[in-house]
Amino acid sequence: MAYRKDRNNKPERPTFNIEAWEPVTDLGKAVKRHEITSVEEIYRLGKKIQEVEIVDALIPDLKSEIIEIKSVQRMTKNNRKAKFRVTAIVGDMNGHVGVGAAKDIEVKASIDSAIRNAKKNMMPVLLGCGSWQCTCGQKHSLPFSTKGKCGSVEVILKPGPRGLGIVASKSVRLTLQLAGVKDIWSFSRGQTSTRYNAILAVINALMNTQEMKNLERERA
Repeated sequence: MAYRKDRNNKPERPTFNIEAWEPVTDLGKAVKRHEITSVEEIYRLGKKIQEVEIVDALIPDLKSEIIEIKSVQRMTKNNRKAKFRVTAIVGDMNGHVGVGAAKDIEVKASIDSAIRNAKKNMMPVLLGCGSWQCTCGQKHSLPFSTKGKCGSVEVILKPGPRGLGIVASKSVRLTLQLAGVKDIWSFSRGQTSTRYNAILAVINALMNTQEMKNLERERA
């Protein structure tokens, strides 16, 4: 894996070389043969992404954000074992987003594992213009209101007009930004201080838009 350099001749991040990739799953082999060319197609087929390289090949320009780094402990026979739990979000800001979490005794290893898990959980997001105040027809918000839940946290997302921005808490806002949503109203209730549950509630709400799309397609 080679490293791309910026204007100051410093390495920015590794670039993926699909020719040097040797996939081990049938899905990965289909992606390398260009039989599958999008995450939407994988989602429609109901396949699970088990190789990070699949996402790197289909979506090369991904951005990542670390939402939370938390110290956790568990009791063993001898003493307490401390680890770091990291929650990460990845997305291309154009209709794709994924969330992952991981634990390790080192922060760097936890971050790398969380980003890899987030890529494996990559999903498409249905964008649109569903606000009654805006009839531009562009994909700056969601096509309709949706609701998601995880644990005690419930999140309601309502389409907003252009120029509104994302009215949400920091973790919810970062998730929606990486998904490609620019204008939206959000309402949360429950134990929202648990960031991981709040993010998963947003993911569940975004996933419901895809299910409604499939339902409308079956009805048609």
